[in-house]
Amino acid sequence: MNLKNEFDPIRNWAKNREIYSKGDIKTQTIKLFEEVGELSKAILDNNEHEIIDAIGDIVIVLTNLSKLKNLNIEDCVNSAYKVIQNRNGKMFNGTFVKE
Repeated sequence: MNLKNEFDPIRNWAKNREIYSKGDIKTQTIKLFEEVGELSKAILDNNEHEIIDAIGDIVIVLTNLSKLKNLNIEDCVNSAYKVIQNRNGKMFNGTFVKE
């Protein structure tokens, strides 16, 4: 996997709204938890539309958090994927547990 610049439209949107110039990593982290809470509720309610919306919102917040730390989310995803791409393990109670 090699993502490159797929998130530029999100970064441009956030820049135009001064999220990077006036934003704060701590408040964006709180926003992330808010969005994860919305995803959790949507999953409990089995609300497909809200699940899609919440996952999208989480990706946007993570994109902004990355940029606020002078990182690109693409690099973060690629780095994480390199770590897990050959990982082995088993499913246990609905969760993948690595060896």
